[in-house]
Amino acid sequence: MFGGINPTQMQGMMKKMGISQIPLDVNRVIFEMKGKKMIIDEPSVVKIKMQEQESYQVIGEAHEESIETFSEEDVKTVMKKTSKNREEVEKFLKENEGDIALAIIELSKKNK
Repeated sequence: MFGGINPTQMQGMMKKMGISQIPLDVNRVIFEMKGKKMIIDEPSVVKIKMQEQESYQVIGEAHEESIETFSEEDVKTVMKKTSKNREEVEKFLKENEGDIALAIIELSKKNK
């Protein structure tokens, strides 16, 4: 409780101020960031609407996963074009956000 106000009174005050909170039935929340994902399984999520704007409150335990920005086909293409081995190609692609064109150009230079 806030200052002796019960939850029902608090909801009423929030409604008068134009603030609504809507609990959402969410199984998973995923935040995708540069090179990784932050995943929250079985979170508590509330949609808050105030003055025509929406925001979301997410509560839960997060874990991170890395994001591969390239596919197996990308690796094979670069290997074929540059005559480099898988390890070299994957290392370059990971360091350069999966930029296939850059990988072909730069790794080809090393053959000369």
